[in-house]
Parts: sequence; C-alpha cells; structure tokens
Amino acid sequence: MSSTFSSPAVGSSVDGSPRTHPVWVILGTLTVAFHLGLIFYGLAPALVSRPLHMALALPWILIHAARTPWERWSGWLLTLLGIAACGYIAFNEEALASQYGFIDTHFQMLVGVFLIGLALEAARRAIGWPLPLVTLVALLYGLFGEWVPGQFGHPGLPLQSYVGTLTLTEGGLWGKLTGVSVGVVAIFVIFGAVLNAGEAGRGFMNLASAFAGRLTGGAAKVAVISSALMGSISGSASANVASTGAITIPSMVRLGYPRTLAGGVEAVASSGGQIMPPLMGAGAFVMVELTGTPYTQIMAAALLPAILYFATVWMGINAFATRHDLRPMAAGDQPGGKEVLITSLFFAVPFVLLLERIFLGGYTPQYAASIAIFAGLLLLFCDATLTFSLRGFASRLAEAVVTAGRQVAVIGAIIICASLVIGVLSLTGLGVKITSGILSLSNEMLWPALLLTALACLVLGMEVPTTAAYVICVSVAGPALTELGLEPLLAHLFVFWYALLSTITPPVCGGVFIAAGMVGENWLKVAIKAMALGLGLYIIPLAMVANPDVIRLAFDPLWAIFDAVKIALGLVAISYGVIARRTAWLRTLLVVAGTLVIFAF
Repeated sequence: MSSTFSSPAVGSSVDGSPRTHPVWVILGTLTVAFHLGLIFYGLAPALVSRPLHMALALPWILIHAARTPWERWSGWLLTLLGIAACGYIAFNEEALASQYGFIDTHFQMLVGVFLIGLALEAARRAIGWPLPLVTLVALLYGLFGEWVPGQFGHPGLPLQSYVGTLTLTEGGLWGKLTGVSVGVVAIFVIFGAVLNAGEAGRGFMNLASAFAGRLTGGAAKVAVISSALMGSISGSASANVASTGAITIPSMVRLGYPRTLAGGVEAVASSGGQIMPPLMGAGAFVMVELTGTPYTQIMAAALLPAILYFATVWMGINAFATRHDLRPMAAGDQPGGKEVLITSLFFAVPFVLLLERIFLGGYTPQYAASIAIFAGLLLLFCDATLTFSLRGFASRLAEAVVTAGRQVAVIGAIIICASLVIGVLSLTGLGVKITSGILSLSNEMLWPALLLTALACLVLGMEVPTTAAYVICVSVAGPALTELGLEPLLAHLFVFWYALLSTITPPVCGGVFIAAGMVGENWLKVAIKAMALGLGLYIIPLAMVANPDVIRLAFDPLWAIFDAVKIALGLVAISYGVIARRTAWLRTLLVVAGTLVIFAF
C-alpha cells in the first residue's frame, strides 16, 4: 500500500484503539525523549544516533505489531539480538570509524549480515514484501553483479568491504537518509501524533465544514479541505482516508452522493496530503537532504502546485454537480462559530508557532517543530470545551506517545531498508548505468525521459511506499533528468509527485482500497471516480516542467502566480471536459483547449 507510515501490519488493536499498555507508553515516551533530546542536547555521532534509532524501532515492528504467536516469539528474539547488534555499533563507534568500512573479524561479519537481514525483516513486517524484495535484488546484484554481462555488470566487491560499508559506515544502513529519519522525520511524526491525540482533527473538520459546508457539493468540499489540512501533518494517504473518511464518507452518503463518488473524493483528497506544505510527510525532509535545498525553499516551491491539485479536485466536484445532485451539508451538521473557533486553536497555535519559528525566528525546521510539540502537549490538558483535565491529559498523552513510537518505527524501517538500496547503487555504480540507459532510450530528449521516469514511478509506487519509491526513483532517474536540463529541485518534485500515482491508480491503489471498503462499493468504480477527480496528479508534474516558474514563488512571485493561474485555467477546462455532462464535441474541445493553455502558451 502506498502510504508513508501507515500499514495494516502496524497500528492499533483489533477494535482500532491504540494499544496504550504501560510498557508501550514507556517505550513511546523513551522514543519521543530520545529524538527530542538529539535536537536540544547536541548532535550525536551518526554511528551512535542512527543505530539507537533502529534499536528503538525494533520492538514496535517485531513485537507490538505481531499478529501470530510465531511472530511474537520470533519478534522477541530478533528484537533482543537486534538491540544488542545496534548497541555494538553505537558503543564501538570510534573503533569502527577507523576501519573505514572493512570488516576484520568473523564476529563483525556476523553482526553485519544479521543487521542487513534484520532490516529486511523489519521492513517486511512493517509494510509487506515488495520493498524488502527490491532491496534483496539490489543486495544480490552487489554480490554477483560481476557476472552480469555487458554494461550493467560491475568489477566485483570484496565481501568484507561490501558488508562493512553497508553496516559499519555511513554508506548503507546508517546513511544520510537514515539521518533524516532520526533528526527530522521523527520530530515531525511526533508533532503530528501530538496534534492528532488532541482536538486538532476535530478542528480541521469544523473549519472545513464552516468554510465549505454550505456550498454545492459541500460535503465533498469539506473532505477536500479537511484532508488537505490533516494530510499536511499525517503525510499518509491511507491514514488520512481512515481518519477524515470516517466522518466525510458517511456524511456524503447520507446526503445522497453516489457511493463511488464519495469514496473517490476522499481517496483523491487524502492523497494530496503528502504534497501539501508545510510538512509533506517524510518526502520534504528527504528532499532537503538529497538536493541540498533549504526546507523553506522546498515549501515555497511545493505550495502553488499543491494548491493547484486541491483546486482541481474542487472544480472536479463542481463538474460532477452537473451530473448528480450534490447537496450542501445540512444546517444541523454544521458546527457553530464558537466551536469552530475553539477547536481551530488546537491546530492553529502549534502551526503558527512552527511557521513563526522557521520564518521569523530563523530556526531549523526540526527545532521549530520541537517547540511546537511542547505547545501541542500543553493543549492536551484541555478538550474541545476548554475544560482542564489531568486525567484527560494523561490519556491523550499516552495515546500520543504510543502513536509516535509506532509511526517513527514504521517510517524508520522503510527508510533504513531503502538506504541499503542507495548504498548498493553507490557502491556498484548502477545508478549511473541506469541513468545512461534512460538517456539512451529517450534519445537524450527531455519529454520521453520524463514519460519513462513517470512509468517507473508508477510501477515502483504500486509496490513500495511513496517515500521509498521517490528515493529509489530519483536516485536512478534524477541525474538523467538534470543532465537533460531540468533543474534539480524540479526533477525531485516531478519524481515525488509521480511516486504518488499508485495511491489512486489501479491495479494497486491503497487510498482507493480503504475508501472503497469504508463506503461499501466496488474498488474499481471508486478508482475511476478518483482518477477523474485527481487529474491534477497526472498533469501538474508535466505542467511544472512546461511552466517552471510555478515553483519559483520564493524568487519570482509574479511569474509564479501567472503560471499558476494559466495552469489552473487549463486544468478547469480539462476537468470539465472529462467529467461534466456536455456534448462530446464540447468536451473534446475543452480538453484540447485546456491542454494547449497549459503546454503551448
């Protein structure tokens, strides 16, 4: 399922409530304290903080998420051995650094091989087989690639150097991506968990209802706004569908919306959360590391395309209103002004503090998020009526730390496993060879290369989470796109957007599957509606390439807004041409005109 840190294997108890057993509350508190401590008490060496990050993740993946007695007992064994192996790396950091990635004892070889296998098993239990299989193929290529004929072979790597580089240095398990997971992603995951444990989710829904509930298609538009807001902190299409969809889907069905449309609206709106600043799930922080672009510039670059995406969904709902009676929300279902104001504070205060510390205070995103976390923790003392309660605080805090520990573990397992792929690409030079292959197949022309990259993102995204699909795709296709003249940040945004395709595109579309299950409708019918509403996901990345000023809001706001308006006009025309009930010739004319506006003018 293409989500960032949500999976059926990891999460809640059978009834859907968080497992808040005291042991997990303590472990969650330790996870939160460790990652916040790294922000406030100075930087720890990479070979200390990153192995400890993995050690803290193991119990959540291997024990907390266990579904059978075998998984539970084997999970205990693997967790104990894994903590010991990670501890060996952390406590011998200075000595290992002097070995420069070359294993010189049988014990170190055993530890290295075990850690690689453990990373694969942790990822398998967290998100299923596909990513570990991709990683295993990469690892086997590193071992046996010297026997691969032609340009895709490599000279061969000594086993001691190969395993040592992947496990004893910052070239594999403990690479830069794992550093991003430790120092940035974990902080924002904790931030989201704290907000979600309080009344922030209710605030999102109330604000959306007050803003859009009275409009035509109001219930659907509430889903769009609430999913954009919720997705900006959850970063997971599947988690977003499950949370906001529990409210928006029944509301749409109750108002007489077609069930396929209700599910499609929620699936496509929830998918946009991962491209919505300021957080963008884990992808924004990985992009910071891979491009060297400041986080604030990535936020600015991603803002207008994200707005265009949600505006396209909004206009798609209007187009569907020409075919169905999409009524506004009933007055009785809309919150009062006082309730909207109070509940909105639960997300507005931490968000404003976060942005103020970044833009006005000049602090790093992770430090600013840490300050916002403490503000969010204070808000846990109150409920939606601003009633102070110590018992309520304890319950909400327990939920927050358990959710944070679990989600940090899942995203950590994904990134650590993907880091092995990046390490093999670097060691063997395979990334450069694939880049050459893309250039050759595209005849060194940009648009064919873009289409090849988009296809690769779609195929890979069907099998691995969005962040991992983005990391792997951009590692092999990014250099080809930049060599053909695309600026690096634009190439990364292009790949990141298309890594999301599989959330709504058959045959594997995680967001659609969940929405279809919630609405009780055939998933393929829901997917068709989602793809029609989500046209922006397919068109906007190409539009960014054709109109590159749209991502330069921070440097040239006038032309950025001009390009955004032009793209918006084209998307409106295409959306109405595809969805609205009009004559065939008029619909064709609208699609052609919209395409010309975006790509020819």
